[in-house]
Amino acid sequence: MQQRFMRYIISFLLLTFNLLAVDAVLTIEKDVDSKASIAIIEDSTTANSSSNHSKMFSLLLNDIKMSGHFNVDKTSRKGSFENAMLPPELHSREYVLKYSYSSSGRKLDIKLVLVSENRVVLAKGYRINGSKRYPFLAHNAIVDINNALGYDDISWMKRYLIFSKYVGSRASQIWIADYTLNFANKVLSGGLNLFPKWANSEQSAFYYTSYNSGLPTLYKVDMRSSSREKVISSEGMLVCSDVSADGSRLLLTMAPNAQTDIYEYNVNSGSKKKLTTFRGIDVNARYLGDESHIAFVSNRTGKANIYTKAIGSSSVSKAAHYGANNSSCDANGQNILYSVKEGSSVNVYLGTANSSYVRPLTSNGRNNFPRFSTNGKVVLYIKQQGGGNTIGYMNLATKENALYKMMNGRIQSIDW
Repeated sequence: MQQRFMRYIISFLLLTFNLLAVDAVLTIEKDVDSKASIAIIEDSTTANSSSNHSKMFSLLLNDIKMSGHFNVDKTSRKGSFENAMLPPELHSREYVLKYSYSSSGRKLDIKLVLVSENRVVLAKGYRINGSKRYPFLAHNAIVDINNALGYDDISWMKRYLIFSKYVGSRASQIWIADYTLNFANKVLSGGLNLFPKWANSEQSAFYYTSYNSGLPTLYKVDMRSSSREKVISSEGMLVCSDVSADGSRLLLTMAPNAQTDIYEYNVNSGSKKKLTTFRGIDVNARYLGDESHIAFVSNRTGKANIYTKAIGSSSVSKAAHYGANNSSCDANGQNILYSVKEGSSVNVYLGTANSSYVRPLTSNGRNNFPRFSTNGKVVLYIKQQGGGNTIGYMNLATKENALYKMMNGRIQSIDW
């Protein structure tokens, strides 16, 4: 049993690590001159009252930048939160964001001022129960500012990452974090716990695979109650790679008969149906479009590549139109992300299931685990350098990007 387990794990990792169109409007970079200019002022009465105050300014600055809608002044300024007067040097800005961050680290108040009219466009307060989650004060504020001004949705900033990282031999932990990694919290440890996947859009539960008993077992964890329920077990390997929009169906990679194939599991009935029958490796499936089709990784040509098929059909189409060694598939609508091995590098590419459109998103290093934001307009990926990991983001519409260094430990998988 132990040897069989290791064989499937090695096969899967070789495929996902070593084998390694969006609409035209998303390829158009917003002209710099068309972006609104904005400056930031921190309330001088609370400034520097805790170690997180400098971090709060950086969070607001970076969130504004990543929204892609503003030219942001990077100067850190202090002033009065209550006084309506603005410094003369800011009269040329379109907006000024004033904020007051409490010394407790749990309260943030903001005012967005339209400079030309000296009018408060948005005034709002934000509260959290524990100071560890202080980054979400900034994320929530910038999302609300964005909405108040009628810009495209950026609520992806408020979502949690969930990822598994190796910490030792047959030992891994599952963590949640905000997108900048300024907040990170371990939610599961003890043994080998892999492939976490959010169970719903509310991120109130997640699935993961435990390799701590005789058979690989898929569990569902309720984040509110911390309760855990067994979903299904299987010989060989077991991975939940995607969840339907309504949470009722799962795409699983399973190998009950020494053959990795893709199955669809019905959460309500507990039944499953086999979607692929290739005598090779079919893994890492994602729902496409209206969820009547899937994209998945297969070695049908001898090397890993990306394919699509209708659920219930035996016909399979190649979806990746660049590269001959492709993996780490993700999908949003008809758009597909995948990693391409290019010499010693692995780069992320963007394509579509219904055209030959290809767009490179990275150009150097080892870049894996590409993931779409919920609206499909921002891409997350992991850049592996030496023994460490950096998480990267790219706004497809505006080409804004950011990199955040991850904590120690090798990332095994990630979901957003």
